[in-house]
Amino acid sequence: MPEETTDHARPVVDTAHGPRTGDVIATPAARLGVLARAWDSDIAFSFRRSPVTIVSAAVALVMILAAVLAPWITPQDPFDAASLNMMDGFTPPGEPNAFTGNVYMFGTDPQGRDMYSAVLHGARVSLVVGLASVAFSLTVGVTLGLVAGYLGGRTEAVIMRVADVQLSFPAILIALLVFGIARGVIPPAQQEQATLFVLIFAIGISNWAQYARTVRATTLVEKSKVYVDAARLIGLKPFVVMVKHVLPNVTGPVLVIATINLALAIIEEATLSFLGAGMPPTQPSLGTLIRSGQQFLFSGEWWILFFPALALVLLALSINLLGDWLRDALNPKLR
Repeated sequence: MPEETTDHARPVVDTAHGPRTGDVIATPAARLGVLARAWDSDIAFSFRRSPVTIVSAAVALVMILAAVLAPWITPQDPFDAASLNMMDGFTPPGEPNAFTGNVYMFGTDPQGRDMYSAVLHGARVSLVVGLASVAFSLTVGVTLGLVAGYLGGRTEAVIMRVADVQLSFPAILIALLVFGIARGVIPPAQQEQATLFVLIFAIGISNWAQYARTVRATTLVEKSKVYVDAARLIGLKPFVVMVKHVLPNVTGPVLVIATINLALAIIEEATLSFLGAGMPPTQPSLGTLIRSGQQFLFSGEWWILFFPALALVLLALSINLLGDWLRDALNPKLR
């Protein structure tokens, strides 16, 4: 008798060897069932019930897409000095320039750089620094926290004491220290090209301790559970137990911290750039644009500062609100 198939799966037919028992592929009905279950999940329900979260997600998505597509949707490359026209300098938003007649939605800066193009390209740089630094700090923090919590002993003591010392200093001071050391080590001719990587390292290394402490605390709970004891009994090595069994169960808090830290990393990058320890004027981030714009705030060219500052506030605030929602949505005590 041929095997009966349900509406959600059917056997995979191999033309050379015939159908094989147990090999199934998902039908469109099965895929729709997965989507329906995801839509009815607690997290999706919490998302639909929060208007603030929906608006924050929409704002963050629009700004991230605009930054990613900046080279194709902006009329000017703000990094190309040859494309700038000094005659377009200080053009107010939406008004024609007195000499060229060109109209710019966000106005222009003293060099004739279109502020709309500069803001999108600056947000692109800020997002790259934020995402890369969060990925770096997450990797370092999760690894050290997992090792400290699982192995314990002197290893745990050393890692946690280093984390405690680092947490006693503000992250911005640690980033400034790392940036200053890098400036002294890297040759002057290569400093501008290396600024992006130095920023990522400086911001990332100043935020790993939060991940380490959280993962270490969660690992201490998880390693005393039955499934970890069973993995040890069957002879799995500690590295395999940590990666395949403990790590998947500590990702919830890490995801929340990473979302919130993304907003903080973008603000930290803007702060460093504003203080002159960030991206150079030839590759401006939002912080660099704000630093340049504040010089003209009281001379009447308010738009040079206003639009980069507004973009930074909207981007950081929307991501931060998403992180707050995710923290509440993943907390079983609040369900």
